[in-house]
Amino acid sequence: MENFLRDYMTMLKVERNLARNSLESYERDLQQYHQYLSSELKIKTIRNVTLGNIRSFVRRLNDRGLAANSIKRAVSSIRTYHNFLSAEGHMQDNPAQLLDTPKIPRKLPNVLTIQEIDKILGIIPENAPMAQRDLAIFEMMYSCGLRVTELCDFKTSDILWDSEMVRIQGKGSKQRFVPIGPIARENLKNYLNHERVLLADKNPNVAEVFLSRNGRKLTRMMIWILLKKWTESTGLKKEVSPHTLRHSFATHLLEGGADLRSVQEMLGHTDITTTQIYTHLDKEHLKEVHRTYHPRFN
Repeated sequence: MENFLRDYMTMLKVERNLARNSLESYERDLQQYHQYLSSELKIKTIRNVTLGNIRSFVRRLNDRGLAANSIKRAVSSIRTYHNFLSAEGHMQDNPAQLLDTPKIPRKLPNVLTIQEIDKILGIIPENAPMAQRDLAIFEMMYSCGLRVTELCDFKTSDILWDSEMVRIQGKGSKQRFVPIGPIARENLKNYLNHERVLLADKNPNVAEVFLSRNGRKLTRMMIWILLKKWTESTGLKKEVSPHTLRHSFATHLLEGGADLRSVQEMLGHTDITTTQIYTHLDKEHLKEVHRTYHPRFN
């Protein structure tokens, strides 16, 4: 069975041009699936897998308390894997064709208020180690609405100073251009002219903008830890992740009157329905304003 999985992963890399994180998720899901088939169900060849076997694996994921989104992703991985096996002639029938996709309740994203954003951006002391870098990171994530992976991969050549834009390599290697505001620009320039010069001395050929103390590009986990550290310093009780800054970027734009299509383009969403979740959030904001300020609520 491992040979089939290896062929499938090669196809995803070469033909589908998926992002590294997506490839890792597919591989992890399918390795667990293979492990379950061989160890638990004692199935020796993928050709013998039935719809009942697949449903049994999905139930196991449920029993383990996996998040609904993770189960949905695993089901999608299994379905596309069996589509591949069927198309390549490795299976006569495709047992995953009738596999149901788990229903996931629509959940509004966690968003910070403008005051809470200001609190986080204002908590970093000027004399703190790597203060210029950390402030540039958070200002840029909030100013441009970046995914954390996009920030990690952001290179010095992606800064278009004259046009006040940045070039972003998004999901599936899709490129987009996003404006960068004056405050984020100033913080980025400050970091590039000072701290990054010292960090890059340890790794002169590094192209990425945001570096660790040893001169290597920051990882997603490092950025998450930095944000957690500074958020806790403010005393905020909310769960804040790098994606919270992206959610806040989109919500504050829409609250300020931005049109949905422009926000979609800046976020790099292929489908506008993904962006529309922020309009629901904006309605919640309007209701909150109404509750707070209308005389019949007081």
